[in-house]
Amino acid sequence: MTMTGQTSATTLGAEVAAAADTRTPQRRLRRSARSTGPLGTVARYLASAVVVVAALLPLAWMTISGFKARSEVVTSPFQFFPDIWYPQNYVEIVQDPAFMRALGVTFGGAILFATLSLTVNSMAAYCFARLDFAFKRTLWAIVLGTMFIPQMAILLTSYIVVTRMGMLNTLAVLVIPGATAAVHIFFIRQFYLGIPTSIEEAALLDGCSRWQIFLRIFLPLSKPVFVVVGITSFLAFWNAYVWPIMTITEPDSSLTQIQQYLATFRSERRVEYGMLLAGSTLAALPVIVLFLVFQRYIISGIRISGIK
Repeated sequence: MTMTGQTSATTLGAEVAAAADTRTPQRRLRRSARSTGPLGTVARYLASAVVVVAALLPLAWMTISGFKARSEVVTSPFQFFPDIWYPQNYVEIVQDPAFMRALGVTFGGAILFATLSLTVNSMAAYCFARLDFAFKRTLWAIVLGTMFIPQMAILLTSYIVVTRMGMLNTLAVLVIPGATAAVHIFFIRQFYLGIPTSIEEAALLDGCSRWQIFLRIFLPLSKPVFVVVGITSFLAFWNAYVWPIMTITEPDSSLTQIQQYLATFRSERRVEYGMLLAGSTLAALPVIVLFLVFQRYIISGIRISGIK
């Protein structure tokens, strides 16, 4: 590709990104407030406060219950705060090398899984959105059809496949299966369909290949939708329990996931509620931080998902 093609493709991508949203959320909020009046504004803020309290209350209870002794967690009548604060639960969890190892391995695996998911699903979405090839509609119908197959329905067959491939008790068995998801391909494809075709045509005239168009135009514009898909993939890996239990079978394995570790506090005879809730609180912190860092892009990605 010529230097002119690179400059033109990059400039066109920047112009589309700058013109994607002409009104800021603050201006839309002020306009909505003027149209509904003061009573509507108060009602909207009250409704938002109720939703926030309802969403944060379980998290607050879990965090505070981590400071309770086992008997206080299940005491009757219910009490929100403990009579005696018992921070030993958090201290023991943090000092346990198995917990820190499981937390680090799960976080690293989730990052790798999200990266692989974005790479594969974005390329597939671009092919279905922009390229013409044989049996495209038939293949797209098959891809969409997989969205309606419950994961539990293929759990046993997936286990047989990875067993015969010798993938048990490896990082690959946790990362590779499930990286491709029809719902993510569909979501990214809908976003790509909203990008004007004139940009591609101009880039092709300047000598850009399809691969260069994807890398230099589509990927820079995909930040909001990538954040949504990436965080969804991250959470899917982070919260996985059944699949790691089936595929990571070695005792005290270095690949033990955080949900597997937390399950050790539950048994048929006894449940260590204080330790379990303390560990669950610490395990939720990386996800909460992730949402706080990328919340602006998450909101933007959800908004643009309704364009097409």
